[in-house]
Amino acid sequence: MQKSEFAQKDNPRHLYIHVPFCKSKCHYCNFISFADKNEFIEPYFVALKQEIAFYFTDCEQRLETIYIGGGTPSVVDFCFYKDLFELLTSLINISPNAEIAMEINPGTVDLNYLKNIRNLGINRLSIGVQSFDDKILKLINRIHSSKEAVETVKLAQKAGFENISIDLIYGLPEQTVKSWEKTLKQALALGITHISTYGLKIEENTEFFRHKPKNLPNDESQSQIYLKTIEILENNGFNHYEISNFSKKDFESMHNLCYWKNQEYFGFGLSAHGYLDGIRYSNTENLEKYLENPIKRAFENPVSVSERFEEAIFLGLRLIEGINMEEFKANYGIDIRQKYSKIIEKYINYGFMACEENNLRLTNHGILLSNSILADFLA
Repeated sequence: MQKSEFAQKDNPRHLYIHVPFCKSKCHYCNFISFADKNEFIEPYFVALKQEIAFYFTDCEQRLETIYIGGGTPSVVDFCFYKDLFELLTSLINISPNAEIAMEINPGTVDLNYLKNIRNLGINRLSIGVQSFDDKILKLINRIHSSKEAVETVKLAQKAGFENISIDLIYGLPEQTVKSWEKTLKQALALGITHISTYGLKIEENTEFFRHKPKNLPNDESQSQIYLKTIEILENNGFNHYEISNFSKKDFESMHNLCYWKNQEYFGFGLSAHGYLDGIRYSNTENLEKYLENPIKRAFENPVSVSERFEEAIFLGLRLIEGINMEEFKANYGIDIRQKYSKIIEKYINYGFMACEENNLRLTNHGILLSNSILADFLA
């Protein structure tokens, strides 16, 4: 892998690991994951360790974040993670204060499992709840009930986890503004530190794409739900720091912030994406090919100077604080206010953007139109 013309000066300090195994496939899920290939778990972790060992040879970086995503990583036995972390710690320095996160789903863990992964060093959980409405959970093919979701959060707290996030989805079949408010209040009652809320997107290769669900909330209802989400969570001490993410003070997702701040990171595992030396890369999505040769990259794209500053705009405007225009000029040599003066003025006049303390950001109503606004900048 050769460096692009715009490689970052700092070594990447972030690592993503993909674990593609699940108990069942949710109707909205477009991630590379399998509900019927558990016999491949052992050879998969062999291949994963081969990939990590190859790329971490003579590695001098210190990791500040590790994120294990999927799939449902918690369907994999603890012993595989124990071996994986023994390899990682032998090859690379992990900061004593590193955020080490893992995705889990209700119905896949018990107290002993949670204690084991916490003792391993995992200190942040992202729990895929999606809804506290049992009828909706069945419609989207989740394997757990709302009661099991609550029990999983409480088990995590009992195991000693203090940094707990839950994922929720709005725009689901049969969902109303009122039922969504109830879900948010149930989430708040759990005493968690982070909530991610995502609008439903029906994508190709999903059950919902093949069979479109009935009674989906319309665009107006989804907008009401989004604005109501901001109101409720902010009134309950959560900071809205990214379009879809809310946290208690000092509990932002440090790993995801590396993406939104356009920083480089390692990506290992099937279909994983990474960003190293100014080059974005991805691994194969074919499980058999990955097992045969986990070292081979499926795709590499050197990021040009123009692509890099466009990415910085697209990602930076996802953050509620927006883009610091002086920092942007120092990093990319571009004065945003000058280059995009007409676009910025137009959206400020519409009330969709604001420029405060040298930060350019989207307003709450601007976020509702973020795709169109960002397309204007990238045109």
